[in-house]
Amino acid sequence: MTTHTTRAPLPLPPAAARALTTTGAAVTLVGTFLAWTWTDEFPGDLTVTGYPGGLQILTLVGSVLTLLLVLSGYGIRGLGWLTPGGTNSSVRFAALGILATTGYAVGAITTELGGVVNLEPGAWVSLAGSLVAAVASFGLPADQATGDAHPGGGSVFANSLTAPAPGRARELPSWAEILVIAAAFGVALYVFSYGIDTEYTELFIGFLLTAGLGFTALHRAGLVARLSALTSKHRNVTLTAALVAAFCFPFTQNTGEYALIGTNILIFATVALGLNVVVGLAGLLDLGYVAFLGVGAYTSALVSGASASAIGVHFPFWAAVLTGAVVSLVFGVLIGAPTLRLRGDYLAIVTLGFGEIFRVTVNNLNGNSGPDLTNGSQGIPSIPDLNLFGFEFGTSHDVGPFSLSRPANYYLLMLLVTAVVILVFRRSGDSRIGRAWVAIREDETAATAMGINAFRLKLLAFALGATLAGLAGTVQAHVNYTVTPEQYQFAGSVPPNSAFLLAAVILGGMGTLSGPFVGAALLYLIPAKLQFMQDYQLLLFGIALILLMRFRPEGLVADRRKQLEFHEADADNTTNQPDVPEPRQPEDTGAGITKAGA
Repeated sequence: MTTHTTRAPLPLPPAAARALTTTGAAVTLVGTFLAWTWTDEFPGDLTVTGYPGGLQILTLVGSVLTLLLVLSGYGIRGLGWLTPGGTNSSVRFAALGILATTGYAVGAITTELGGVVNLEPGAWVSLAGSLVAAVASFGLPADQATGDAHPGGGSVFANSLTAPAPGRARELPSWAEILVIAAAFGVALYVFSYGIDTEYTELFIGFLLTAGLGFTALHRAGLVARLSALTSKHRNVTLTAALVAAFCFPFTQNTGEYALIGTNILIFATVALGLNVVVGLAGLLDLGYVAFLGVGAYTSALVSGASASAIGVHFPFWAAVLTGAVVSLVFGVLIGAPTLRLRGDYLAIVTLGFGEIFRVTVNNLNGNSGPDLTNGSQGIPSIPDLNLFGFEFGTSHDVGPFSLSRPANYYLLMLLVTAVVILVFRRSGDSRIGRAWVAIREDETAATAMGINAFRLKLLAFALGATLAGLAGTVQAHVNYTVTPEQYQFAGSVPPNSAFLLAAVILGGMGTLSGPFVGAALLYLIPAKLQFMQDYQLLLFGIALILLMRFRPEGLVADRRKQLEFHEADADNTTNQPDVPEPRQPEDTGAGITKAGA
């Protein structure tokens, strides 16, 4: 990718700006090895010199990343692969990351311990160094990709989505590309495990600041785009690496608490992926989708031998799963058949009504307002743990040096269900039916004119999404021991609910495979770790979605197909634009001047 530089936001010579940024990052790094406070009352024990801990480690990681990115701008051999998309804007975000993390740490120490007097010299050194690095980074000229036409059609930017930038790095052999993908998922597993294992709020907020701005820096450097090109080239390897990394997660946890968070994230993400079939592929706005999750959960609870079950039967797990999925499928067809002839807002209102009808109905089937089937607002408690092929999911199991707790057992089971849902999503999205769904999403009238049976395919998408949600619900019932109507609201304080599921799809990226997993992980993990946000999470999520729609409407994980189509169309419009002759300048004569003056 060819780049050119524009004027820097800060009037500073580029060489001086790069030198100051390097110096500031190095000073920040040195400060992390000094004590930041004199007392261990602040969590993380930042009193030890020569041994960073807690927030110091996050600042250290950010400083190392900033140094590597800024040094690559000097043309040091072996570092050019770090910045295939440009060296300057990535440095700016990395420097802002260490300033944000260090500034937050200093502010938290000052607030919790009662004044700046509790700060030791190490905190001041790191704060001063990060401030110098951040300010000086704005003296670096901004990198901008050119829009020159590519010989093969399109623009350089569009082609850089699928191929490495020319002239920056030679193409790797296939085995090396596979190793890079495996290493990337290994790093992702470590980062996720570190974030979920944070023991106190201050460390988790610092982790969010470091991870968010650090990822943005890597994105601006072009590493994310290059990795995306590799994963697109080796799709099966990527999926296998992702499943292996997810399989290893419970073995990194010492307690069942964090494994339970991981299990709930998988349930949330799997249901969001099913909703992505309806919303992302077919373009049907479903505001009552969580009801299908409830149908699967209640069905599984009724046929799994729960003591409060009105049916009184005990199916094996495979039969309970099939029963929950089939009942959800039937409900999807019954609700979709009379309503899918509607479009847009009207369909959204109908699906919202279905979600509320489901919740009210199961709340009233208590023997007083209706038949005694669901035990009303008390729900169905005491759902027994699973026993699959002699494996007891309710007890801990030792696997070599590792111990798998009850949540870890259900995590692995849910991972198997997730793999099935991913397979269904991939196969359906890449099939002829999936392409027809996309056509209906883009323009239903045009798709119908081309011979596509829009109603039948929309009903198929609705039924498939309901089945996948019911499949996840059968596992959720056993994980939570109980099912109640309050778990399946349109909007509530505890996900999954319809609003959070839709937000996960939009936040992650509609129509993508990994987008719902990213969105679900963020929307579940942040409230779970930041308990003080419970009363304000709907407000904060609303603000986050507004900002997302303003600055990244395609979501955190963009649909590559839509990106390529957009940039190809943009290149074609630029190429086919007719030449407009420049206006002739009037001759500078005395008469003209006199006439203008008159």
